[in-house]
Amino acid sequence: MGWVTAGDYEVALDAGKVVCRNAAGRRLKSVPAKLADDPAVVGLRQLAEWLERHERRCLTDVERWMVRSLPVPLTVIARVWPDPAWQNALRDLVVTGPDGAVAGFLRDADLERGLGLVDLDGDTVRISPELVSVPHPVLLDDLEELREFAVELGVEQRAQQLFREVWHRPDDLDTESAVVQDYAGGVFKELRFLHGRATQLGYRVRGGDAVCSLREDGRAIEARVWIGDYDTYMETETGPLTWTDAGGRVLKPGQVGPVAWSEGMRMAAALYAGRDIEDEEKAA
Repeated sequence: MGWVTAGDYEVALDAGKVVCRNAAGRRLKSVPAKLADDPAVVGLRQLAEWLERHERRCLTDVERWMVRSLPVPLTVIARVWPDPAWQNALRDLVVTGPDGAVAGFLRDADLERGLGLVDLDGDTVRISPELVSVPHPVLLDDLEELREFAVELGVEQRAQQLFREVWHRPDDLDTESAVVQDYAGGVFKELRFLHGRATQLGYRVRGGDAVCSLREDGRAIEARVWIGDYDTYMETETGPLTWTDAGGRVLKPGQVGPVAWSEGMRMAAALYAGRDIEDEEKAA
């Protein structure tokens, strides 16, 4: 951005922060306190806050496309690509072609020329599918090889895809049990700590459950972990993990798809990781 006049100074945005220079053009270490309420400074700070929210929203939307297996029209990708926030969120994601096979790492999008990709041979190619799919990593058969290739290419994905934690449903799982206890029993001194952790991780809390909303094979699914719905200052612990359909019916593990399974386990593990380890060590 260009410099904007603010009293005897000029201000601008640089890497999301308001910077200032004096009349001689020398950049100052900080914005003078007397400029705190200047309309130009206030406006730039509000703009910086909006840009930060916009960047977070773009990243959240892209991850939602992946987690909910939502194909996106090529026209949408191409139209948002010029926006740096969208481009940062989309760049270097693995996308699949019309046949469902991995096409490559996304590097460009244009309405007329289609998607610019680096394919698995390291070559730059272009494809023009009507719909763009950003597969969840649990669905990628050659995930480890893709991770290694991404490191070789120097790929840095803003949206967690290749290096997202994944869980595969065990072959010897008890298919009759409707709950998974792997991450149950994580103790928190106060419910508000566990509630806050769930919110910080991006999960909704509803009716005493931390909830991860998903969509797989065209149906809505929710992964749920009980965290408690009583006094927020009382001790609590993470409960079992369950999955429910759109009508609230509890699903057995055999009815849960690979993405819903992985994301549910990911949520349960992340909540459990914040437990009070100090008390566990004392008990041991």
